[in-house]
Amino acid sequence: MKPTITYPDFTKLDLRMGQVLNATIPEGSKHLIRCVVDFGKELGERIIFSGIKHWYSPEDLIGKTLPYLINLEPKKLMNEDSQGMLIAAAPEEEPGKPTAVLLLPDQKVEPGTKII
Repeated sequence: MKPTITYPDFTKLDLRMGQVLNATIPEGSKHLIRCVVDFGKELGERIIFSGIKHWYSPEDLIGKTLPYLINLEPKKLMNEDSQGMLIAAAPEEEPGKPTAVLLLPDQKVEPGTKII
């Protein structure tokens, strides 16, 4: 378990729903899928890399609306800035070997919708 944070720390997180418009595997990538994600009119599109290639293909992601952390400092991956982070569950198939499970809304939500 990670350390407890304060409520003001939690409020710094900008969690939003984003719709995956396009997804590809960058040449030479062992773990990453590159996604173009739509966050609606206000926030536009962003490139976000996710280390889920072992469990999902790009085709599994296209068209899905998924939760993202969007105010994370950009990180250079595969010569591009990743502008956020996919939020997924990580149950362990074996001790010390987590998998990735996408978190899908149970009804339609628009890209850019805040997660509260």
